[in-house]
Amino acid sequence: MGRWGTVALAALAVVATACSPSAADDVTSDEASTSTTRTPRITDDSGRPPVTFDPCYDIPDDVMNAAGYDAGKKELADMPMGTYTFLGCAYEGTVSVPGVLARYDLNVLSGNVTLEEERDKNGHAAVPTTINGRPALLEVDPGNVETCRYVLETNFGMVILSRLYQKDHSGPVPQSEWCDGFEQTVSTIEPFIQN
Repeated sequence: MGRWGTVALAALAVVATACSPSAADDVTSDEASTSTTRTPRITDDSGRPPVTFDPCYDIPDDVMNAAGYDAGKKELADMPMGTYTFLGCAYEGTVSVPGVLARYDLNVLSGNVTLEEERDKNGHAAVPTTINGRPALLEVDPGNVETCRYVLETNFGMVILSRLYQKDHSGPVPQSEWCDGFEQTVSTIEPFIQN
C-alpha cells in the first residue's frame, strides 16, 4: 500500500470511528441533486485538482444497500493531507455466513493522487484492468491480509474501493477468495463516479 494509501486508510479508521453514523445523512436532497456542481468539502494547497466525487454523498444509499452494505451506518471522513486530499466513506456489510463470513466491510476513498502515482507505489501488488471501460488497478497485496482493492482512474485522480473480508472462523482465508464477487460491486458503483 502506498504512503497515501496507508495514511488515508489509517485516517479513515480513526476519523470514521469518531463520526456519528448519521453524519453522512446531514446532506439535504438539494445538495444531493446538485452533486456534480457541489463545491468540494475539502481542498488542499497542493495545486492538484479538487476532489469532486464524494463517496458518502454521491453513491445512492439504495445502490449500497442492494450491494450488501448498510448505508444507514455509513461514516464519512475528511482527510486533507496538505499535498493531497482524500474524501472517504466507510460501510459495514450486511451479508453473513455463520462459520465462514461475518461480513465484508468497504472503504471508498476519493483522492487527487493519480493512477500513475498509485501504480508507482503499489506496482508489486497491482494488475491493470478496466471497470466498465474505465482504467483501473486490481490490488491484492499479501501484506494486507484479506483485503481486495480496486483503484479507478478519474479526471481529478482516483477512487479506491477497498473491501475487507471479516471472517467468521479461525485460520486464514485463502488469497484466491479475497476478491470473490467484488468486481461486480465495483462495476455497480463505478457509474456514479464523476469523471
